Amino acid sequence: MKKNPVETILGFCVLIFAGVFLFFAASKVDTKTVKGYQITANFMKIGGLEVGADVRISGIKVGSVLSAQLNQDTYTADVVLSIDNAVRLPIDTVAAIADVGVMGGKYVRLKPGKSNEILKNNDYISQTENYKSLEDNISEFIFLSTQ
Repeated sequence: MKKNPVETILGFCVLIFAGVFLFFAASKVDTKTVKGYQITANFMKIGGLEVGADVRISGIKVGSVLSAQLNQDTYTADVVLSIDNAVRLPIDTVAAIADVGVMGGKYVRLKPGKSNEILKNNDYISQTENYKSLEDNISEFIFLSTQ
């Protein structure tokens, strides 16, 4: 079986292209956990939110999800967030769980309020919006359109 030099060069180019792609992808992924102060938010439904997920304000990463556990007293999910120390959140901040995309993961979206009081380490976010799945949205749409 003869080896064609064009096939060898083409294979080498494919390997180089794959290596450059992997390097580019690895340099763009921000997987490190943000170190900062911790706050807790309580949700009825978190929709598969995972530890390490982003916490964002206006689409900008400002923190990470440290843990998500079942509260044994209320049977709700307690989600502990680590927020960058440079970000000062008002006490009336609203936390919501959102989708990255149709096939993507989940993240916590923070909507800062207008209060002059600031959340401190180990405080609770009192206002949360539960995760709404695609099925929830469709059923709500159908229910509203039939009335």
